[in-house]
Amino acid sequence: MDLRTTVERAQLLKQLHADHKPLVLPTVWDVWSARTAVAAGFPALTIGSHPLADSRGADDHEGQTFEEVLAAVRPIIAAVDVPVSVDLEAGYGQDPADLVAGLIEVGGVGLNVEDTVHSDGGRVRSTQEHAGYVAGLRAAADDAGVPIWVNGRTDLFLRAEDASKVLGEAIERLLAMEQAGADSVYPVGIQDDDDLLVAVVGAVAVPVNSTAHPVKHDLGRFRRLGVGRITYGPLLQFAMTDAMKGLLAPWAP
Repeated sequence: MDLRTTVERAQLLKQLHADHKPLVLPTVWDVWSARTAVAAGFPALTIGSHPLADSRGADDHEGQTFEEVLAAVRPIIAAVDVPVSVDLEAGYGQDPADLVAGLIEVGGVGLNVEDTVHSDGGRVRSTQEHAGYVAGLRAAADDAGVPIWVNGRTDLFLRAEDASKVLGEAIERLLAMEQAGADSVYPVGIQDDDDLLVAVVGAVAVPVNSTAHPVKHDLGRFRRLGVGRITYGPLLQFAMTDAMKGLLAPWAP
């Protein structure tokens, strides 16, 4: 994909976030799922690390190398004419500049980056370390002349026994990512908690990303709570797995 097209798609992704409250980005994992989502009417997509890994027989949590991920997402991005963001986990041990360069080279125009460093024993980056990594991504995208949409993720809620007890620390981390240049922030693991969603939405000025299940959750609820962006993580693939089992069950021996 040529750089001009990539820049145009990045600009469109930014505009879509402004136009849609929330913007729903179906989480896809191969050419078929990407084309199906576009045919269903969606103007942008995201590729999730978990479903991508499952579709390739690999492990999530950086069970693939950065080069393997780029090779896998290239044909997906090329198969559709809409902006595509890519979940790049904690960065696969790459410097921000190299991560952004690789993403741009395959035509990606957005990225998700989390604070659990799976390649380093599953440790969690400190607030400032993660914000520094986000700042590096922002600077690299600016230097490349491509307005990559950076979705900064924290796993603090997901890892806590009581999510409400880490709210303050999580908000501090979300604000640090916002100040570092994240275009949206993603507090994973609170999609079923109205109070926590409202708290984080009220604390930051950028869109808040929530995970959603395409069957069990309701778009109107997320809109009322002020969520600005929705992705499915592995839940769309899980829902399709359940549906496929139901379709095949009557035919099983």
